Amino acid sequence: MPNDIEVPWRPGSATGVGSLPFSDPSEAARVVLGELPDLPHLPELPGRGPGADMVGRACGLLVELAVDLQPAGWRLTTGEGLDQGRGRSMLAQDLDALEELAQGYSGPLKVQVAGPWTLAACVERPRGGRVLGDPGARRDVAQSLAEGLSGHLVEVRGRVPGAELVVQLDEPSLPSVLAGSVPTASGFSRYRTVEEYEVLELLRGVLDRVAGDGALPVVHSCAAGVPFDLLVRAGARGVSFDLSRVRERDLDALGAAVDGGVALLVGAVPATRPASAAGAATGAVTGGTGAGPSDSDVARSVTVLWRRLGFAADEAARGCVVTPSCGLAGADPAWARTAMALARDAAAHLRSA
Repeated sequence: MPNDIEVPWRPGSATGVGSLPFSDPSEAARVVLGELPDLPHLPELPGRGPGADMVGRACGLLVELAVDLQPAGWRLTTGEGLDQGRGRSMLAQDLDALEELAQGYSGPLKVQVAGPWTLAACVERPRGGRVLGDPGARRDVAQSLAEGLSGHLVEVRGRVPGAELVVQLDEPSLPSVLAGSVPTASGFSRYRTVEEYEVLELLRGVLDRVAGDGALPVVHSCAAGVPFDLLVRAGARGVSFDLSRVRERDLDALGAAVDGGVALLVGAVPATRPASAAGAATGAVTGGTGAGPSDSDVARSVTVLWRRLGFAADEAARGCVVTPSCGLAGADPAWARTAMALARDAAAHLRSA
């Protein structure tokens, strides 16, 4: 039996990864609170444009580091750029909507932000080249992010006083950083592999700050090759991943994580409408079920993983949270609602098993 970890959600819970295909913060918050009542999250709406995307949203939280959006992407500058200010404004709108619709709410609430290594791999230095290529710059960004995130948590608690916060660091670029496969601007070269000790140190600095602020730190990556062991050593108390990308060699690390009291946020629901469901929606004839996976199918896939890790099926509800495989920004709005409902109902199956 896996060791217990104190988590703010009840067994058999579901949540979203973060992004949604809506443009209205109130609509998004209403949908999340309705479909994912056991572990709602602060919606991210990247379709609104620069500053609402994952990287721009994190840039809006940076303290004493100015960022502007250039043709090559987000870049550190000497003064706050228009799009950095827009990002902060849109985040405030998201919090306004959440505060209004979550009045009286008490329980777990998840917020998401791009992690330090994904920021380093995506943000340019003032004279060009990614932050990733400069040890001093990547340390500055990680420390600035930790400080800004701490202030953000104070703000969220002020808006939703009953919230027990879960903080998800999104690190889709982390496997590429470790593999030395992040391309330079020209595309003809790659940034050098960062030593594991430094990756661990900077990630731990942010996660420790989250834990010190009284929130539960989780790391999400829907990329292939997630370094689960490293995430746990860095202080993650939950790991979030795309189930379809889990490899046989990942099982030992995941099993050890669970043994150490780490929760699994299992991305078992397709993030975009499956071809069979799309065919049914348009009246096309398909060879699938016509509706994509059922909630029992999703629950079964989570249970299969759990049993492959060596644990009893009836413990899956305690150790796993069901989620979509990745953010839902690329889905159509109807599928986004369906995906959240599938995750919720699949988690209920685990709870009743």
